Amino acid sequence: MATYLSPLTLQRADPYLCKYNGVYYFTGTCPEYDKIELRASKTVNGVATAPAKTIWTAHKSGEMASHIWAPELHYIMGKWVIYFAAGELPDVWKIRPYTLICTGDDPMKDEWVEGGMMQPSDGDPYSFTDFSLDMTVFEHKGKWLTVWAQKVGMVNGISNLYIAELESPTKLKTVQVLLTTPDYDWERDGGFWVNEGPAVLKHDGKIFITFSASATGACYCMGMMTASEEDDLLDPRVWKKSRYPVLKTDESLKVYGPGHNCFVVGDEGEQLTLLHFRNYEKIQGDPLDDHNRHAHVMKVTFDKEGAPVFKLNKDELYNTPFENEVQKNIND
Repeated sequence: MATYLSPLTLQRADPYLCKYNGVYYFTGTCPEYDKIELRASKTVNGVATAPAKTIWTAHKSGEMASHIWAPELHYIMGKWVIYFAAGELPDVWKIRPYTLICTGDDPMKDEWVEGGMMQPSDGDPYSFTDFSLDMTVFEHKGKWLTVWAQKVGMVNGISNLYIAELESPTKLKTVQVLLTTPDYDWERDGGFWVNEGPAVLKHDGKIFITFSASATGACYCMGMMTASEEDDLLDPRVWKKSRYPVLKTDESLKVYGPGHNCFVVGDEGEQLTLLHFRNYEKIQGDPLDDHNRHAHVMKVTFDKEGAPVFKLNKDELYNTPFENEVQKNIND
């Protein structure tokens, strides 16, 4: 069985890995929050040493000038599209989902152009009118659907997840539907009520959406929702949220704040998830200035009901050439 590097990449939070025509494409949040990079490799582990190509840089002012977060690369409706979050200057917290569109078929060689901010459907007065980010998309029965996080309320606000059908890669076809709100204590830890970072997995006739919850320190964790592939996915009643997180901090393994995952098929056809976490608990200063959430590969298994199981394996952690740097953080 394949052994995958952990960490796969350093200081790349919100990692995203997809496989298309035998090639793995990787992106993630750059620590400077000022650009979007892509890497390509024929293997998962090859991502670690693949050269990073900057395909877009943040504006100097106005829209898309700050907090360039959580890019995702998707081949949708016949084209390559990157969904990412960005703030403005001087209003750095006016964060919304934006798009980049590739003008050709090779995302590493062809030019990327700005596709603008995501647009709501006609008659939807609420989508993307407040702090919105972490957009993902997936195809289901010939339709493209999207899930994203958006805050409601005053002060810190409450970050919910919403779902809608897409009309085009840059516009919704239907009005938003509330998918999940932070109901439980593990979704409200660290002073923030948060559901964010959705990722979609199809398996054994079911559709699973994992998501991240709470503040971005050690309390950050992963929850999961489940529906049948025969359900109307835009009906919030068909989704069942797991009562407890499916993955959380494990101090014994030096895994703190695991979350913001994606799903990908591995080199040997096995199911993998890529996610980030830190190897220490205490953060000095603003967590946004602590860039040591590294990207890790985890093998996913399934229980007798066909649901994914996320189990940290000590034999598959911290096994990379970066081990000395990671170990230094642990000792400090």
